[in-house]
Amino acid sequence: MTAVLEVEGLTVGFKNRHDVVVVVKDVSFSLLDGRILGLAGESGCGKSTSVLTAIGYPMPNSVRLGGTATFKGVDLMRAPIPVLRSMWGRDISYVAQDATQALSPLMKIDKQLAEPLRLHLGMRGAELRRRSVELLESVGIPEPDVALRRYPHQFSGGQQQRIALAIAMACKPRILVLDEPTTGLDVTTQAQIVALITRLVAESGIAAVSISHDLALLATICDEISAGRLRFMPPLGIRTRPP
Repeated sequence: MTAVLEVEGLTVGFKNRHDVVVVVKDVSFSLLDGRILGLAGESGCGKSTSVLTAIGYPMPNSVRLGGTATFKGVDLMRAPIPVLRSMWGRDISYVAQDATQALSPLMKIDKQLAEPLRLHLGMRGAELRRRSVELLESVGIPEPDVALRRYPHQFSGGQQQRIALAIAMACKPRILVLDEPTTGLDVTTQAQIVALITRLVAESGIAAVSISHDLALLATICDEISAGRLRFMPPLGIRTRPP
């Protein structure tokens, strides 16, 4: 099975006042079509840092110290910003852990669904409307025609997360990054979101990576799990070389 995204030897540090502190060292993983890879580890161990760096979207003050992340023959960690922007949202989608933060409270759902469809696929008018309704139906939002005219605060937390998934799947991406997408949801809603994610990945054949500290949750959704361990950052002012 061919890897959609191949990450090799990823090493990342963060700048402090005097030097760069290494927080992720020599991380390697592969994403395969139709499969979900789980990245497990304690809070703060660098799970999100690793994946965001790998897709060319490094966190503020972070520094890539080594490694490659190959997608479609392109090293995402060295690709120019225009190339990355053409991929983010179209080929590579991201679902944050808190949909209330990810969705704009000032925009109705139709506008937020329309943004990637217009930007990447050039959809307009009736075609755009049909695709928006189709997306909401695919994630189980009732009365999608009505839902499109509502604001995020008019939905429950679980429904907001479903809408965030619909936006992420809008352009039929090749890679889906799930950054603890069930955080803060009740057990029943969490199970529904897990079942939805599993179905969407199976139906679309997308390659996905699920980030979480919850091993029990990852065991229900992932085909395989890669575990990391916490690397404590030394106090500011201490010079640190990559270990």
